[in-house]
Amino acid sequence: MSRAERLLSLMQALRAMRPPVRATRLAEALGVTPRTIYRDIGALRASGARIEGAAGYGYTLTEDPALPPQSFDRMELEAVLLGLAEVQALGDASLAHAAEQAAAKLVARLPDRQRREAAATGLMVRRWSRPPAAEGDLRPVLAAIWDERALDLAYADREGRETERQVLPLQVVHLDHALMLLAWCCLREEFRMFRLDRCRRIEPAARTFRPRRVALLRDYLALLQSRGGQTTKE
Repeated sequence: MSRAERLLSLMQALRAMRPPVRATRLAEALGVTPRTIYRDIGALRASGARIEGAAGYGYTLTEDPALPPQSFDRMELEAVLLGLAEVQALGDASLAHAAEQAAAKLVARLPDRQRREAAATGLMVRRWSRPPAAEGDLRPVLAAIWDERALDLAYADREGRETERQVLPLQVVHLDHALMLLAWCCLREEFRMFRLDRCRRIEPAARTFRPRRVALLRDYLALLQSRGGQTTKE
């Protein structure tokens, strides 16, 4: 296999495998050594591919300049539009607006026939209730997750007692009854779930934990699975 063929195969593996993908798994799939994968990841980044992650944490392809706009079959189009409609129905204002804009961009780039199909989609979403929203804007929480930056919280427990916390935010989970923040709590020194509607104050902190978020989230999800989905909630 030539170097060019190997780079194309690596890109395809990054597209196809569930991220984050460890170098050892990529090396096994391509029949090369992890050291070769590290070099090839650097070459792909230099050519314009946006690949997040690092050795030991796994890699995620977040932007692929070589991938042309894709068409969808009828069921794929229905699934994508239904998912975006669900976000518009359940997300906070900023997320709902982003989903609306994403749907508009998607439809605008579809072939004429599929644009007509999208205008008369066979599925729809109606929600008569939605989880309590976090006070304020969800975007600072997402920005901290993306930037791998700690958050300072003023958090009230179920009895209304308020404590000051610094947490390492990992993921926001939309449950039926609430928005939950999965995080590492620096006060308790363990993984915790925080209800965002109980956060009286959310502020970005100076502390960064890059590039540990992917590894921490993987450990937290493994812990949840080992406990049958149960974890300590604040």
